[in-house]
This record gives sequence, structure tokens and C-alpha cells, in this order.
Amino acid sequence: MSLGIAFKGPEGIVLAVDSRVTVNAQVPTPPAPGGQGGVLLLPSTFDNATKLLRVESQKFVGAITYGAGAIGMQTPRTAHSFLPEFESSLEPNQRLSVEEFSKKLSEFFLSRWNDAHMPTPVPMGLDMAFLVGGYDENAAYGKVFEFHIPSAPVPVDRIPNGQFGARWGGQNQIVSRLINGFDPMTAKLARDFLHSPAAQLQPGQPDPLEIEFASELSAKIPWQFLPLQDCVDLCIFAIRSTITLQKWVVDVRGVGGAIDVATVTRTEGFKSIQQKKIIGELG
Repeated sequence: MSLGIAFKGPEGIVLAVDSRVTVNAQVPTPPAPGGQGGVLLLPSTFDNATKLLRVESQKFVGAITYGAGAIGMQTPRTAHSFLPEFESSLEPNQRLSVEEFSKKLSEFFLSRWNDAHMPTPVPMGLDMAFLVGGYDENAAYGKVFEFHIPSAPVPVDRIPNGQFGARWGGQNQIVSRLINGFDPMTAKLARDFLHSPAAQLQPGQPDPLEIEFASELSAKIPWQFLPLQDCVDLCIFAIRSTITLQKWVVDVRGVGGAIDVATVTRTEGFKSIQQKKIIGELG
């Protein structure tokens, strides 16, 4: 699950993500009289995963991951644990563009996914997804690319030149309601209720009903004018609101733990703003 946000503002990129990983254990249940036994799904959460990814040799780019928490069935490994291997695969002293970095990161993780014999295709929402943000050399504004392993490995520029705003993924219902003014399921529910089948839309095709909702209901945020500090504050607010509301809802509480945040700017490159540390019991 989890929740990751990439914010492209006029002064820089903000990358923010929670630290929770949810593991589901299947426990057999005894058979009912005259029937068969079942399986009880028990979710367990761990709140110290690192999903903010930094490559030391690439100062002007960073990434966050959400969705599938690990690769490998018998010996699972998190995306963060693969970073030393990924970095060693890059040419030293070569600054990659954000798109080139995204492509190499996608190729690397798709290869690891296939080597581990992970399922392909996977159900919707169970990909290992990535948002990559950074600056090309001499570029005035940053870029944000998105890709999903294994279902959509080709990186897509989600906030093209001349545009600013946020892209989020994972357990995003609450943040979508707060910022966009409606739940991601709203358009589908409306179509079903009105007997206007969403099946007429091709996979990946923008839903005109969603576009109309967004234009009329979204929070009136002037994305193109927000200073970098406001971009950081908004990302933290969105993730913290999700964590807080999930305390009371009867649903998968997939967002939690510390919120890791970094910025990427044209002059300073990748800079950690807040990030959890490994500590002992004395703190």
C-alpha cells in the first residue's frame, strides 16, 4: 500500500512518502459443520521501511516507491536494498537526465522482478510503482516521471513542461478527496449508477467525467506560485492527513510510520528535509 507524492513546484521538486509496509499472512480456518475450511487474511504492518530513494552518484534526481513492498517470494528484498547494486550498474561521473535515470531504474527493477519469478501480470495496485523527480542539466524547471513494475515499465512524464502540481500514488483515496474534491472511484460509481458503462473507455484513456470533476471540485491551489516550503508543507499535510484518518476507518491501514521528505533543486540537487534514522532504545 503506502502513499507517495511528487510535487513539481516553480522552485523545485518535493518527494514525500510514508514508511509503512503491510504483509498479509494467510491463516487456515477450521471447516464449518458439513462445509470446508477457509483462509483468514491477517495484515501485519511494519513502520520503518525506506521508500525515499537516493543514488549518491546522481545528485540532481531522486525517487519514491509505493505499491508492492518487496521483490522475491522466498527471500523478499525491498527496493531500497537494491540501490547499491543499481548504483554500481551506472557509469561513474556521468550525470543522467531525469528521463534517462528513470529508464535505467525501470530496466533494473524489471530485470530483478523477472529474475525473482514474480507474477506477471499482477492485479491492479500490486505493482512496484515509482515516481522519479529531478532536474536536467541547465533546465529551469524539474521533471517528474512515473513507471510501474511490471505492468507499465516505460517512464511517463506526468507533469510536462509549463505545468506544475502534484502526482501521488498508492493508497490515495483520502488525499484525492482533500485536494481533488472527489475519490478516485467517484467517476466509475457515477457511471455505474447512471448506467453509462465505463467499459466504453479504453485502458489508460482519460475519463472525461473525472476531468470535469477535477475542474469544478479541486482545491483552488495556485501550484505555479507556491514557494518550495509550501510544497513541502502540502506534501506532509496530505500524507499526515491520510495516516490520521486511517486510525478510525475500517479498511486497510496501509499508510503510517515516519514521513520521509526530500527536495531536489536546480542549484542544490537532492537534499533531505526530514528522514528517519536508525536509533537505539535511548534515542
